[in-house]
Amino acid sequence: MSEEEVHEQQQEWEKSRRRESLLEEFLRPSHVFAVVGATPKKEKYGYKIFKSLKEAGYKVYAVNPNHEEIEGERCYASLSELPEKPDVVDIVVPPAVTEQIVREAHRLGIKRIWMQPGAESEEAIKFCEEHGISVIHGLCVMLESLRAARKREM
Repeated sequence: MSEEEVHEQQQEWEKSRRRESLLEEFLRPSHVFAVVGATPKKEKYGYKIFKSLKEAGYKVYAVNPNHEEIEGERCYASLSELPEKPDVVDIVVPPAVTEQIVREAHRLGIKRIWMQPGAESEEAIKFCEEHGISVIHGLCVMLESLRAARKREM
């Protein structure tokens, strides 16, 4: 193995370690989540994610200005209306809306954003990185929270 190949392998390993560390940080069992784009429409990911996080034991707030409640729980129109600051904001909306949400999160001092696949935009990711907001994108919170729960059970 060449020196360059060893260096590339080390970089991949470090990247993997950082990702695992970031996932652990986001998925602490005590964290409060806000799901922006939560919906009562059972076929939509906004519903599935909201329900999945609740079933995993997280305290979860639904955020969507188009709905008043989901599964008997109040749905808030914006992050600003939540009764407490969430530890993690999970975003399940179109990229243009994500760009607005990350700015609101920054104004509120929220430090962790999870952009579901399809919700991310380069502008929103760059904004988070430039403003000290930890960001996960390209991974599904439902799958990762299940994986984390299984890992904790071992």
